[in-house]
Amino acid sequence: MVRDLKRSQWVALILIPLLSALLVFTPAAQLFTGKQLPTALLVMAGMVLFATSALPEFISALVILVLAMLLSLAPAEVVFSGLTSTACWLIVSGMIIGIAITETGLAQRISSRFTRYLDSSYARLITGIVLMGVMLGFVMPSSVGRVMLFIPIALVIAENLGFAKGSKGQQGVVLAAAFGCHLPTFAILPANIPNMIMIGSSESIHGWTPMFTEYLLLHFPVLGALKAVLLVVLILKLYPDTPQRMAPVQSNGGFSGRESRLLVIMLATLGFWLTDSIHHISAAWIGLAAATLLLLPGVGMVSTKSFNEKINLSSILVVAGLLGIASLINYSEISQVVGMRVLNWLPLAPGQDALNFFSLSLLAMFTGVVATLAGVPATLTPLASQISEMTGFSLEAVLMTQVFGFSTVVFTYQSVPLMMAMPLAGVPVIHAARLCLILAVLTVLILLPLDYLWWKWLGWI
Repeated sequence: MVRDLKRSQWVALILIPLLSALLVFTPAAQLFTGKQLPTALLVMAGMVLFATSALPEFISALVILVLAMLLSLAPAEVVFSGLTSTACWLIVSGMIIGIAITETGLAQRISSRFTRYLDSSYARLITGIVLMGVMLGFVMPSSVGRVMLFIPIALVIAENLGFAKGSKGQQGVVLAAAFGCHLPTFAILPANIPNMIMIGSSESIHGWTPMFTEYLLLHFPVLGALKAVLLVVLILKLYPDTPQRMAPVQSNGGFSGRESRLLVIMLATLGFWLTDSIHHISAAWIGLAAATLLLLPGVGMVSTKSFNEKINLSSILVVAGLLGIASLINYSEISQVVGMRVLNWLPLAPGQDALNFFSLSLLAMFTGVVATLAGVPATLTPLASQISEMTGFSLEAVLMTQVFGFSTVVFTYQSVPLMMAMPLAGVPVIHAARLCLILAVLTVLILLPLDYLWWKWLGWI
């Protein structure tokens, strides 16, 4: 049975005992008192499981939650705080909205209408697909759902334009769809799981929840729009091809009643999201209201059967586990013990805005390499108060530096949606891995300095 273990499981079996021994049998153990040491061991083991994917992520989450309760490391309201957070309910609403978009055929209709204007050139095609992916980020707050919806459509588009399976054109279209509906959308508040974890943990730990519009203004121009442009340029360079003109598509009539109702609900939801600075209603409750409408008999488009069959409980458990880690760190005050020593290694000081910004952004990026994207806010949010004191940045600015980290994917294993997209499309993961690495390097060299200048201009630092 031991021989059947995967490489990731072997890595976890080696790392967890090794890191535990280093934590217990070195002077580091003297830093902790009471239940802090077992809490630190559990948090470390959980982050190794998430980083290596030795177990399915939802099982890792359950292991963390169950052990925290069995060992009485924190009260239930702390351990299971993720299930009551806005992040959890944003995921639920995103899944329901995704089911409705798929089952009504609205997404397929809109994509088909867009495609007929994109076949005149390869550059226009790739640009259009990336743009559609970004647009989906505004109306569908689930990166996994967008990938599941958009990749099959992208494959049909590639086939209709004459790209054979395995050709550069097909690979370029797939990568444009997978990366376009994922990476730039980290600049849209409710569009990805790490964003939601950051919302939930900053809300529960620091009592601050960013508004949709302020988040969009701060991050979208550089980490959204400019990253999308950079993505298009890279795909055109790495995967050049020439599309065939698509044959005229016969009209399948106007919008059906179900499509029209869904379109109205989605436009209203988007309108409330964009105006949350006026009404101050959380994006989670707006999304949940839309999802509830979509479930109502006679009004909605999602049947009870579809809900029971297609709602992905594992994503909810993953978020609950990661938020549980953040709450455990905060409750046990481990962040105050470990955080200051880690932060002392960084060149942080009040008045050194550029150095502070680059250090915190790169810290978040490398945290994502170790702990995956979703682990960035779970790991760094509890340290935000100490970092604010060390840098002179506001608490809100410190929290927002995380976005550069979890929106910069260095290796594909960091991102569940990218790991899902490649097998779904039948494209070797090596293509996504190469694009991730090159895009990450260019993001650090080009977008990070521009992001700093944008923050300075807005007055955030």
